[in-house]
Amino acid sequence: MKAIVYQQAGLPLTDPQSLYDTELEKPQPSGHDLLVKIKAISVNPVDTKVRHGDNPSSPKVLGWDACGVVEAVGDSVTLFSPGDEVFYAGSLIRPGTYAEYHLVDERITGRKPASLSAAEAAALPLTSLTAWELLFDRLQVGGGQGKSLLIVGAGGGVGSILTQLASRLTGLTVIGTASRPETRQWVESLGADHVIDHRQPFSEQLAAKGIRSVDYVASLTHTDDYYDQLVEILTPQGRLGLIDDPKTLDAMPLKRKAISLHWELMFTRSLYTTEDMIRQHEILNDIASLIDNGTLRTTLAEHAGKITAASLREAHRRIESGRSRGKIVLEGF
Repeated sequence: MKAIVYQQAGLPLTDPQSLYDTELEKPQPSGHDLLVKIKAISVNPVDTKVRHGDNPSSPKVLGWDACGVVEAVGDSVTLFSPGDEVFYAGSLIRPGTYAEYHLVDERITGRKPASLSAAEAAALPLTSLTAWELLFDRLQVGGGQGKSLLIVGAGGGVGSILTQLASRLTGLTVIGTASRPETRQWVESLGADHVIDHRQPFSEQLAAKGIRSVDYVASLTHTDDYYDQLVEILTPQGRLGLIDDPKTLDAMPLKRKAISLHWELMFTRSLYTTEDMIRQHEILNDIASLIDNGTLRTTLAEHAGKITAASLREAHRRIESGRSRGKIVLEGF
């Protein structure tokens, strides 16, 4: 099967070996595995982080988000059958989706939204799972009536879904951060009640909108840079959730206000085969239903062409620029 791989971490994207085309043996399913023929994939920041940080002993296939068709199933599979269209975000400890065929556990796989194309569906799984788990499992916002949520980085992949979920499934007042005019417009179109500029002081901008403090913060990017401000604007007994990788995080400033700290990693359930791993199957099916009934919309922002090493190198470059909006998707081999 065709695949795109890398073997040496940190090579510049101008180097063809940073991501290159190759041929690998087609995998075979067992247990809870689905063998999926890949139709479309999307690129996430985790793709670039792993490419920079992990030196594999043999060529490694990156990629997590995918949409495709089940071709075969393992002997323990009960949720899907050959021919089913599926979407999913995969696992950190298995080969990735930059390949014609891929194995994924049925318990972290959902049915593809019927109303979307493969490319539109491929934009959704990783960010939808991250946003859902952060909002409802980690921050536990409940109905959110009378409460407020600040989303730092609301225009990115996770932020684009989180803004929709919070504005349409809860009673929260949703405040997103964005700096460029086109990103501000995007965040507003997704349902944010207010948008502030993360390059300017948060407290002053919130005060200008009549908001003295916020009950919840979802910090999706550059937590190191905004941490002091987030502690300042959180209400006493508020909740701070994050998904990025600050070099250090001193929890002591949270003590005076009794602010709770919540980490979200979408891969935790599959990494540890948790007892509730099937919850990701359920969440993805819920997302599919919300897409099909018009409550949510895909966050596909750019179709980058076919799944090749060259197009993936360009997609990685776009992600690493820090200026991408929504999701970058590739389709077909």
